[in-house]
Amino acid sequence: MKRVVVVAIAVGVLVVGGALAWFYSNGNEAPSTELTAPPIATSSTSGAVGDSLPVETTSAEVAPGAPSTYTIASAESTVSFTLQEELRGVDTTVGGSTDQVAGEILVDFNDPSASVLGDVVVNARTLATDSSNRTRTVRGAILDTDTFEFITFSPTSVDGLPTEATDSFTFTVTGDLTIRDITRSVTFDVAVSGSEERLEGAASTLVNRTDFGLVIPNVPFVANVSEDVTLTIEFVALPG
Repeated sequence: MKRVVVVAIAVGVLVVGGALAWFYSNGNEAPSTELTAPPIATSSTSGAVGDSLPVETTSAEVAPGAPSTYTIASAESTVSFTLQEELRGVDTTVGGSTDQVAGEILVDFNDPSASVLGDVVVNARTLATDSSNRTRTVRGAILDTDTFEFITFSPTSVDGLPTEATDSFTFTVTGDLTIRDITRSVTFDVAVSGSEERLEGAASTLVNRTDFGLVIPNVPFVANVSEDVTLTIEFVALPG
């Protein structure tokens, strides 16, 4: 009997040790490449989704007064998530963020309703929180960023764009959000303001993490982690 107990303990140690080794080694990969987003395809046909416009052009080819392409400036932009949990029995808001976000917007200032939104790409390997342990958990155990480096959002429809020039406006954009290897349709509420020199805006949505197969590992002192997660993009986009 004693031998059986010793064997069982040894097996348990090996299992726990293997799990800890995986936990501490996973989610540590650095970004594999410089972050870029697919360029918006444009043509003389107006629309709200880049993939529907098949002919590519560059801002240098755009005539004065014509729609112009703006690129998200990662140095001035942030993608973040927040959720609720009980930390040592206290209701706590936790989250993480990164500035590694890329995307393009084709803006028609004469007719904003003809503007086009391109794909948004986020490098999940750069997400960081206020705790190194939490960051390692998010990157490794939850998002498995060593395998699934990028989170992407591909717009499929836009509603509420104004038809006349204005300094600020709000609208909604629906599209396919892909986290790990799961894609779900989500809708962001967006507010944008600015001028031809600079666009500023914010987009947010509420998703259920279980829809993307995101499981929170059992961690001491942490309980009742919410299934609802708020995703927010605060962005600055510059011409060119």
